[in-house]
Amino acid sequence: MRLQNKVIAILIAEGVEDLEYYVPLMRLQEEGAKVLSAGLDLKSVRGKNGLVITPDATIESLKADELFALILPGGWAPDKIRRYDVVKNLVKKMSDANKTIGIICHGGSIAISAGIIKKGQRVTGSTGIKDDLVNAGAVWADEAAFREGNQVWGRVVADIPDFNRELVKALIER
Repeated sequence: MRLQNKVIAILIAEGVEDLEYYVPLMRLQEEGAKVLSAGLDLKSVRGKNGLVITPDATIESLKADELFALILPGGWAPDKIRRYDVVKNLVKKMSDANKTIGIICHGGSIAISAGIIKKGQRVTGSTGIKDDLVNAGAVWADEAAFREGNQVWGRVVADIPDFNRELVKALIER
């Protein structure tokens, strides 16, 4: 229980990649973290593969100074929620506070919109957003998972075990 009582939020919306949500959620809970599922509102959403998720909180209610970390799973949800200032502002505040942000698959599109990609930094994710990440100034790395500053990057669903290992290691080292 190395993350006992640490509050970590996972941003969700319709079409979130179910496994990129549930597997990190359960792994963080195993470590004792209090994990909040946060949506634009409190209505249940259906994941990309059909699982239903009910938010614990709204994204608007989250405060960066009260969160230990933030997770941005992929699927179709990132393209929907990256358009909202409340999402971009939270991600930016977490980054500015040097708090850990886990980003997997299409989650990188939220990082782009929030302006937290630094020129020349390494990133990964779905090849579907590779050009977007490169155009934002990042250097694409075709690797399963790694840390770049306060960000933990994961490529795709198949890399979730690597992503989780790197994420938990980063959180424990904080």
